Amino acid sequence: MEALAALADPTRRQLLGLLAQGELAAGELAGRFRVSRPAISRHLRVLREAGLVTCREDGRRRLYALDPRPLRELDAWLEPYRDLWAQRFDALDTEIARGRRARTSGEPT
Repeated sequence: MEALAALADPTRRQLLGLLAQGELAAGELAGRFRVSRPAISRHLRVLREAGLVTCREDGRRRLYALDPRPLRELDAWLEPYRDLWAQRFDALDTEIARGRRARTSGEPT
């Protein structure tokens, strides 16, 4: 569940989104954000400690890559709740459709 805490920050979620496309150097990642390089470095450290990213050195560069294992664990933990969400979304779809029908036919909602 350390991964869930790491994902609470929007910058870290954006970093993971970038890394989902492939390995990137720390400098390349930092260049895509309006925060300081040390701030991005701290975010990458949190992601690394949560096991969400790996880091390897290539000369003077540090290359980061997504490690999907903690996301799979999180996905497995969420699985029992999917049916509940699906039922509620289906009910919402039904209510939205009723509202549309009522507006087009002039019925009160």
